[in-house]
Amino acid sequence: MMKLAFLASNNGSGLRAIVAAIAGGDLAAEARLVVSNRRSAPALAFAGVAGIPVACIPTSADPQAADARLAEALTRSGADLVILSGYLRKLGPATLRAFEGRILNIHPALLPKFGGQGMYGRHVHEAVVAAGERESGATVHVVDDEYDHGPIVAQSHVALAPGETAESLEKRVTATEPRLFVETLQKLATGTLSLPKPL
Repeated sequence: MMKLAFLASNNGSGLRAIVAAIAGGDLAAEARLVVSNRRSAPALAFAGVAGIPVACIPTSADPQAADARLAEALTRSGADLVILSGYLRKLGPATLRAFEGRILNIHPALLPKFGGQGMYGRHVHEAVVAAGERESGATVHVVDDEYDHGPIVAQSHVALAPGETAESLEKRVTATEPRLFVETLQKLATGTLSLPKPL
């Protein structure tokens, strides 16, 4: 059974979908820990109600110390995989080293296009529409020390409709993300998918 830890800065929609899949018997996994950099993050309140251990590790004051605390907390949780669910901080070297090749993020575009620093949320969809792309989607990828750079694990595809706006595209891509994350973890749990090696 996979042991999962989650990092979330806000609502944690991916976290919620994955926990629901576990509770429904659709995913052979265990949620071991939810960490946020924001004490007021709804993801922490959700995890508390769900009986999942939580931790708040702010990163602004001393990023190096926060990175060490995060790596220690994740390691102590016994997690096999770390899932980023709207975590808005770049991971530090201690955390990346402790879980190299075992941290997954979901990005709201078809990487390697439309990734990198500043490419998050509505900005991504604005760039996709402005570029005249015919297709977008979401990408689950392994996290490394560059934004949206690690090996691709899985993707969903959304065709752009005539007159598509960034707002409408964001809604349609966002709707695919929880299922893509759950399906990817299901395949990893059953051995029908393996994580690629870090680049």
